[in-house]
Order: sequence, then structure tokens, then C-alpha cells
Amino acid sequence: MRLNSLKPADGSKKNARRLGRGHTRGKTCGRGHKGQKSRSGGKVAASFEGGQMPIQRRLPKTGFVAHASLTHEEIPLYKLESVIKRLDDKSIVVDMEFLQRHAVIKASTKTVKIILSGSLSKPVTIEGLKVTRGAVSHIEKLGGKVQAPEESVSV
Repeated sequence: MRLNSLKPADGSKKNARRLGRGHTRGKTCGRGHKGQKSRSGGKVAASFEGGQMPIQRRLPKTGFVAHASLTHEEIPLYKLESVIKRLDDKSIVVDMEFLQRHAVIKASTKTVKIILSGSLSKPVTIEGLKVTRGAVSHIEKLGGKVQAPEESVSV
């Protein structure tokens, strides 16, 4: 047996229809009479509705993305806790670099606010981040510190 002598079994392959060759496969060749789709290169976009107002223009626009949400994140205390409980350090300093290193925030985040939701088990020091009053009191009860500018402590 040689590669050039290989061929499919008889009857396993069907010949393709040879359109436009006269007799029963001639004339319009299954394209119907006239019109854009009967001509060569006559394609119509899937979204085209024959001149009717397209559905994407009939339906109202919805949704809104605040631009601040792309660069600002609020971190609840329970998210911090999930990172802190994995660490063996006695003095943990939480700042932007710490949050990015432990994948708590996205790389595009520019401002962060720590909010009181959940609780912490270890004392931490927070530097350079906005912190709500409730979160500040919880952190200080545990023996932690908040070293942030005065205007960053918010409601």
C-alpha cells in the first residue's frame, strides 16, 4: 500500500452539487429571482431589518458606570481580616502597597476607604488610607492605630 493509492471507500463520499451548469441545476441555481441576495457578493448584515428601525435603536439605553468607581474602592474589615489571618506578623501595616501585594484591590485603584463591616482579630496599623469613624473605633479598641491625614477620617 502506498500513500498515493489511498482513497475513501466507494459510496462514502458524495459529490458536491455543481450549480450553474445548465439543465436541472442551471439558470437561478437555487438563488431565486432577482434581488440583492441573488447576485454575487450580495450579502446583508445579520442586524439589517430591511429599512425598519433596528432593534438596538428601538430599545432604550440603560446602565451607568460612575468614573470614580474605576479608581476608588471601599474595603470592608472582613476583607482585611481574610488577608491578616493568613499572616504571622505581629505588627501589620496596611497601606496601598500592602493591599495591592495581597490582591485586595486592583492595580488601577488610586483611592481606598476602609469601612466598618465585619471585624478584625489582630491589631493593625493603617497608613495613608481613608477610614470611617466606626472602623477607626473598632481598630483602636483592638490596640491598633490609624495614621491617616485628618481629612481622611470620614463618616
